[in-house]
Amino acid sequence: MQLNRDELIRAYRDMVTIRRFEERVQEEFSKGGIPGFVHLYAGEEASAVGMCMHLGPGDYIASTHRGHGHSIAKGCDVVGMMQELFAKEGGLCGGKGGSMHIADLDRGMLGANGIVGGGPPLVIGAALTAKTLGTGTVAVSFTGDGGSNQGTTFEAMNMAVVLKLPAIFMFENNQYGEGTGVAYHVGSHDIAGRAAGFGMPAVKVSGDDFFAVHEAAYEAVERARNGGGPSAIEVDTCRFYGHHSGDAQLYRGKDEVKNLREARDCLTHFRARVTEAALLEADALDAVDAEVAALIDRAVAAARAGAPPPDSALLTDVYVSY
Repeated sequence: MQLNRDELIRAYRDMVTIRRFEERVQEEFSKGGIPGFVHLYAGEEASAVGMCMHLGPGDYIASTHRGHGHSIAKGCDVVGMMQELFAKEGGLCGGKGGSMHIADLDRGMLGANGIVGGGPPLVIGAALTAKTLGTGTVAVSFTGDGGSNQGTTFEAMNMAVVLKLPAIFMFENNQYGEGTGVAYHVGSHDIAGRAAGFGMPAVKVSGDDFFAVHEAAYEAVERARNGGGPSAIEVDTCRFYGHHSGDAQLYRGKDEVKNLREARDCLTHFRARVTEAALLEADALDAVDAEVAALIDRAVAAARAGAPPPDSALLTDVYVSY
């Protein structure tokens, strides 16, 4: 499917926003400005944006501990996200969730999740609600290659097939489950093939190619919206940082990350594709770069200046009262 100019600009803006957000988070975390741990998504932008461009505000996603990119792609406010990471009152979760639990239910973002394999069961709930109420909406779980091995993920895929739910399982295979290589920890060496074994359509696409992800996501979303049931997409991608910020990455080969940045950068591939095809001009992309840089600067300034949650907020938002 051919995207128009506005859609191409949006795709590039969303991917660049994720990349610059993560680079700045790395910088600010290294300075001691961000408490806790952060798990950076840089390198995987085409996966989140390629899928979320097909989703509306009524659709739901569930994320992982590496959730900043999914949040931005789903439309969460970047300034509020940065405040959340800095543990400030103006954050999306009042400064009390932080990086691994950032969420925005109004945007259909069910939350980052520190529980490996915790997202797929949440998506089953959202998809079952959509089918029961006939809303025409879909639910998407983003899960890493490590999370693809979890029993919760297997049970969720089976239930989605049995109930023919409008659910989509996005497996972001960035080659490592923490520090363990995918060639070792996935016995079948084929995440998409394993998902297909549950009885759903499943494909594998390159995360270097935004357009490949976008096309596969379109087919899966349309199938789900039209009553065709669940699908799985394995995105062959890579992360440019460690499992978490500060990870020494001793499990990676010499110059591995350098080579990945040179050969497998989805932003570089996108720019080359659209400029060579005369779909967008380099100047237009440069203008987006400048706009995003200014946005990230504003977000960091707001986060630094913000106030922490007051003591009175300590016991709020802890349990739901029905």
